[in-house]
Amino acid sequence: MDKSIELKLRNAGLRPTRQRLALAALLFAKGDRHVTAEGLHAEARVAQLPVSLATVYNTLNQFTDAKLLREVACEGNKSYFDTNTSNHYHFYVEGDGELIDIPVDSIDVTGLPTTPAGKKIGRIDVIVQLVPETL
Repeated sequence: MDKSIELKLRNAGLRPTRQRLALAALLFAKGDRHVTAEGLHAEARVAQLPVSLATVYNTLNQFTDAKLLREVACEGNKSYFDTNTSNHYHFYVEGDGELIDIPVDSIDVTGLPTTPAGKKIGRIDVIVQLVPETL
C-alpha cells in the first residue's frame, strides 16, 4: 500500500484502516476529481474491494470532516466530493451530472453581506449550472 496515502490519513487524524486506505487510493490516485458515493462504490466493486455503499458514504464524510475532501451539493440533495480542497468554483452540467472546476480568478464575488458578530466568511461556493444550447 502507498505509504503517502497512509501518511495523508494519519496527518488528517484518521486511523488508516484497510477500507480507508483502499478507498483513499481510489480517490487520490487519479489527481483532482469529483466523485459521488455511488460512483466511488462502483469503482470499488470493479477493483474488487469488498465495501458497502454505507461504508463508502461514511468514509467520504470522514474524509470531508478531516478536510481531505470538499463536499459540493448540487441538485437538491445530490452531493459530490472534490479531491481539490483549494478555493475554487464549479460548473454543473445538468443532465450529465458532471462538475467542472472554474478557477477562482475567473469569478469576482462582490457585495457580500456583513457577517454576524464573531463570525467570518470561511468559503464562498459558486455553482454555475450549464444546459445544452438550443439550435
